[in-house]
Amino acid sequence: MSTPDSVGSDIEKATTNVDAVEGKQTESKSLIDRLRARDDAQMNDPAWNPVRPQDKPEHYATATGSLFNQDQAQDLYDDTKPRGIGDIVTILLEEKTTAKKNASSDLDKKTDLHMKPIELGGKPVTLSDYTLSYAMANNNTFEGSTSADQSNSIKGSISVEVVDVLSNGNLVIRGEKWLMLNTGEEYIRVSGNIRPDDIDQDNSIASTRISNARIQYSGTGDRQDIQQQNWLSRFFNVAF
Repeated sequence: MSTPDSVGSDIEKATTNVDAVEGKQTESKSLIDRLRARDDAQMNDPAWNPVRPQDKPEHYATATGSLFNQDQAQDLYDDTKPRGIGDIVTILLEEKTTAKKNASSDLDKKTDLHMKPIELGGKPVTLSDYTLSYAMANNNTFEGSTSADQSNSIKGSISVEVVDVLSNGNLVIRGEKWLMLNTGEEYIRVSGNIRPDDIDQDNSIASTRISNARIQYSGTGDRQDIQQQNWLSRFFNVAF
């Protein structure tokens, strides 16, 4: 059973602090180095290690004198869908999202205040050659508009493991795939909950049927560095 200290250490091992310019992995306390730093996913992350099913206790294998072994029995009409911890299921990544938003506002406010001179006996009342009257006009206008258009698509497959079985029979899955490239590494991570009834006969399930899904697709190395803002740009974005 893990303690809070061990959990914290596992989380710290999940990523590695990398200098986005020089590629060093030594953590520094200076402001410039913090701005240049980037957290990359790390291979062999303890939080993503595969699980190993526990062996059954010895009393499960107690000899009864019968030729029938319940541990090796199979239902004639049963399938081979994953049901227990350590079983493998293939996730078919079929994610596609599109978001569009347009908004505009146009505000116009006018204010016009005035008071005629006060008259007394048919003549305006004056005070040091000034009449007791006022006039004020104000006009405020505001125009603003915004638009956003974003789309994402990912397609592929990844095999993951069952790491837990919930009381209602749903399966908790988790797994990752790392690809070694010439200029770095790419990885896919998937976790979430699935229903055994949604698994097809070929032991696959669409990613759209995963609840509480967490799908990560990113990479490390030179190509990933190009997509990152340099430390000077990030400094001005934060400071101003």
